[in-house]
Amino acid sequence: MASRGNGSPSRGRSTSPRPLRPQEDMDYDSDASLMDNLPDTRHLQAFGRKVTATAGSLIGAEGVSQHYQNALGELHKELRRPMLQRSVFSFAQTTPRELVRSRISVPEIQHRALTFLPDELLANIPEDNNSYSLFQGFQASLPEEKGSIGQKHGKHNSKGQRLIGAAVEEDENANLPPSMRKLKNQKHSMGHKLEMMGVRKHMCAAEIHEIDNKIANLNTMRKIVLDRLAGIEMEEAEIEHELLDVDNRIEDLQEELDDAAALAPKSPNTPTIGASAEEAAEAGDDFMSESIYQKIPSPKSKRKRVTRRISMPILHEHLEPGSKIKELPAHQDIITALDFDAPWGTLVTASLDDTVRVWDLNAGRCIGMLEGHLSSVRCLQVEDNIVATGSMDASIRLWDLSKAEYAPQDNRINKDGEDEEDEEDDGLGFGNAEDAPPPPPATIMQDVPLFSLQSHVDEVTALHFRGDTLVSGSADKTLRQWDLVKGRCVQTLDVLWAAAQANATTTASSGQWRQTGRVTDASADFVGAVQVFDAALACGTADGMVRLWDLRSGQVHRSLVGHTGPVTALQFDDVHLITGSADRSIRIWDLRTGSIHDAYAYDHPVTSMMFDARRIVTAAGEDVVKVYDKTDGRHWNCGPGVGADEDASSLSVIEHVRIKEGYMVEGRRNGTVGVWSC
Repeated sequence: MASRGNGSPSRGRSTSPRPLRPQEDMDYDSDASLMDNLPDTRHLQAFGRKVTATAGSLIGAEGVSQHYQNALGELHKELRRPMLQRSVFSFAQTTPRELVRSRISVPEIQHRALTFLPDELLANIPEDNNSYSLFQGFQASLPEEKGSIGQKHGKHNSKGQRLIGAAVEEDENANLPPSMRKLKNQKHSMGHKLEMMGVRKHMCAAEIHEIDNKIANLNTMRKIVLDRLAGIEMEEAEIEHELLDVDNRIEDLQEELDDAAALAPKSPNTPTIGASAEEAAEAGDDFMSESIYQKIPSPKSKRKRVTRRISMPILHEHLEPGSKIKELPAHQDIITALDFDAPWGTLVTASLDDTVRVWDLNAGRCIGMLEGHLSSVRCLQVEDNIVATGSMDASIRLWDLSKAEYAPQDNRINKDGEDEEDEEDDGLGFGNAEDAPPPPPATIMQDVPLFSLQSHVDEVTALHFRGDTLVSGSADKTLRQWDLVKGRCVQTLDVLWAAAQANATTTASSGQWRQTGRVTDASADFVGAVQVFDAALACGTADGMVRLWDLRSGQVHRSLVGHTGPVTALQFDDVHLITGSADRSIRIWDLRTGSIHDAYAYDHPVTSMMFDARRIVTAAGEDVVKVYDKTDGRHWNCGPGVGADEDASSLSVIEHVRIKEGYMVEGRRNGTVGVWSC
């Protein structure tokens, strides 16, 4: 910083040049004398020389006209004038603070500093669309004082109201009679109250609008997180498939190591695993027989065992109820039965086309076919990896899906839009099929069958197993209890005999085998549904009766009378038993009292029904599934017919429905299977 002539610093003081002495004023036009008296003119002189040098180089350039040189010469003369040099020097020595103070007062500086707002805040100022001011909002939110309308505006009126208009009105109404003054005060108070109500109503509308905006923002955020969850589950499925592939490669490598160890030199009397059956038979009589030897799996098999997923997907629990997950062209005829073990797990479907197919719900692909029945399957159940099927050939078969060989292929993982192909194409993908998937190779399910149960003499129409006990119902009008460990029938329950016994104990007339006097429906299944739990058995029959059996004694413990048509579906838990019937009704029974807890009806006969912790789903002869929320008592529809145009060619009646943990699967008359979030 430049210092004064006496060498003292100029910090905190004015840096304006000292006033000229009188003799210097007399020599005003003397450039040399003024420049000598000005302190520290070296910088200014150096600046002048730079400007002169720059201008000289410009003037010396070709093409520059003469008037530029004249103008620059005039500018040079002006720059050498003492007053101009004095002003330039004074401006150069002045600090920014002094510049501001010389032009703006201190109060104005303080006001500008306090009221300054950055452009970022000014850009987000909301639009002022309010019809009322902030003060009116505060005034309307104040609680009203108790008392009559006239008293509010009189002596007991609030201070705010008296300050606003009471004093003025008292002057105006001073000459009026008391009755008129009272009515005017009452009118003013009522008008003020009405105005405050309008303000409060406007405030409520503004709050509702703000809440709607927040809900819209939350829905957007929910959709983003839902997409993120779907991506995570796709990555989970991909990693599990890679893990399964690594496990199979480890097994293959272990088998190769075992083969290498078996081919090592041994004693002459010890046969090798790699030897042929004839050589093994010649080696000794104690070696395995040829039939068992042929059942040894080939170590070069590249197929993968069907395993349950390690991490179960939860995407369906967070989708909007009624959302379509996928659709499978499963069969070419009516779906007669279906069931699955868990959401995104394994699905088994049966149809009148005499096929039973196993599906991977996560990948949406057919794993294989269960072959062995001589006719169509009418009922089935899937529990973990065990499948039980009852057929029109009067037999029951059990299958172990954990022994199936299956190369999984997740359609959701392929992000390039190209078909993924394995080394051995089993032809299970239905993406290229127009009507139905091609039949898979029989070798995939060759190790799946466990055993067959044959004791009924007519078609099996209902079955249910839990643990080691399986109960089946047949058109031969009997119920049979099976021991799954021994694989044989341990008890036969004659429904007609039980009905006759009940009829004989309740009435003397035994003309009809049912105490209500109504005959059965010949077209309906005699045993429509069964369910077993330990020693308790519930059975619904064509006469509309629901019978509760005790398997320890083989006797009917209780009969539930109420349905007027064949019982087609039932399910019970610890407290309630829910039944569906061809009389178009759903009845909820209280097992503790045997009375009807609730009931509702539909327009068509009920063909299938199931419930989970929250919802009861029903197939009732329509192209939608009827859903009843037990928690809030709400009825709604889910399925392909919701919101669709009435086009009979594209929609089909739903015959069977199953639900677990909000994951619903339904089968239709045209052979299609739909998966929904419910």
